[in-house]
Amino acid sequence: MSGDDNARAPRSENQRLNALVGRWRSQGCTAATAIEPAIRIAGSDTYEWLAGEHFLIHRVDVRMNEEHVEVIEMIGPYDPASRTYPMRSFDNQGNFATMWASVDDRGVWTFAGETERATLVIAEDGESMAAEWERTDDGSNWRHWMDMSFVRASGPSAVLRG
Repeated sequence: MSGDDNARAPRSENQRLNALVGRWRSQGCTAATAIEPAIRIAGSDTYEWLAGEHFLIHRVDVRMNEEHVEVIEMIGPYDPASRTYPMRSFDNQGNFATMWASVDDRGVWTFAGETERATLVIAEDGESMAAEWERTDDGSNWRHWMDMSFVRASGPSAVLRG
């Protein structure tokens, strides 16, 4: 995989991911259950393109109460057969997951995996986002898991192309 002879342009659908590019201050809270209290979440999320703009790199650096959580995720490239963006994430506790992202005509994002799913809404001005997460233990009964909000800390120009 060397040389520019095999270089190809990213799919035009990857441009929709530009709405996420930048550094975001993130905060939220998990939903309390009968056996677990709510957990506060605060930190940052950063989205930046890998050279070539086929993959968007998402880095999460948050505290969940006193626990430090780091995640790196690769999003993309767009898959026209499923009309989704594959997402593969890895965290500092040794976990990994695969999800799929899609976006509707209104710009509402859906992230879906086997046991977790979320809806992400980006404000019209692009300066904030809100996500509602759900989880399932059996694949059919979904329960509210957490709510997250994001405020842009720096714009796309800061991390879009190095």
